[in-house]
Amino acid sequence: MTGTLVCYTSVAIAIRETTFELDAATIVFFRSVVSVFLITLLVGLSREGFQQIRTQKIGVHLIRNCVHFVGQFGWVFAIGTIPLAHVFALEFTVPIWIALLAPIFLKEKLTLERFLYVLIGFTGVVIIVQPFGFEVELGALVMLIGALGFAGGMLGTRKLTQTETPLCILFYMSVLQLPLSTGLMFAIGTYKTPDPVTFGLIIFVTAGVMAAHYCMARAFKLMDLISIVPVEYFRLPMIAVAGLLLYAEPIDMPTIIGSAAILAGNYLNIRLSAKQNPT
Repeated sequence: MTGTLVCYTSVAIAIRETTFELDAATIVFFRSVVSVFLITLLVGLSREGFQQIRTQKIGVHLIRNCVHFVGQFGWVFAIGTIPLAHVFALEFTVPIWIALLAPIFLKEKLTLERFLYVLIGFTGVVIIVQPFGFEVELGALVMLIGALGFAGGMLGTRKLTQTETPLCILFYMSVLQLPLSTGLMFAIGTYKTPDPVTFGLIIFVTAGVMAAHYCMARAFKLMDLISIVPVEYFRLPMIAVAGLLLYAEPIDMPTIIGSAAILAGNYLNIRLSAKQNPT
């Protein structure tokens, strides 16, 4: 989990640096290009090889990656426009969205207790975004939509993991999101060939995200979920300190209180899930 924390924090800083040279749509495009290359190499070198990418669920892959792409773009756009601590705090609304969407798509029951925990989390969102009497930042709204996209992507991943390998899921994620990112770049972006340093940062971002997923998967294999997930929340204070030191982003009281409410709602929700599913 320490590897996961370091990877995500480093990736966010690298993305912020690339936003000084490229717009979000162009960054996502080049990241998709690098991702296709890296995942093809990994699949080819794996024990199962390219046989594992045979699938009968291409429709699920397509839907999953369309909604997940919304999350990818929202995260990159937000990192370039709002404080890093706000980005990570709003990203942690993903479990809240999942709690609301799972009863619809996975037929899971939304109990009153779970709904109250979701409400605590949304209270934290309101405190951070401050929609009443203040000018709402576009980056915050885009990140909230992005978090919804990430939640939809996770629900799709849950369905796919029953039959597909992790590398198969990552392969179709890279391949299917490349045309999406290409279309988005030509629609709203401004194409610019990155200089060697910026392109190196994009490679670092792509590899860093893959490394973060690998570290988290290893952590989940070694320890139970209730012990692991709260550790991930240390990402928030880590990125807040990084934003303060590197970009002079202040850590204000609404961010502290709102983040605490989001994390509390998530943690209580996780503990409830652990009680209901002790295995």
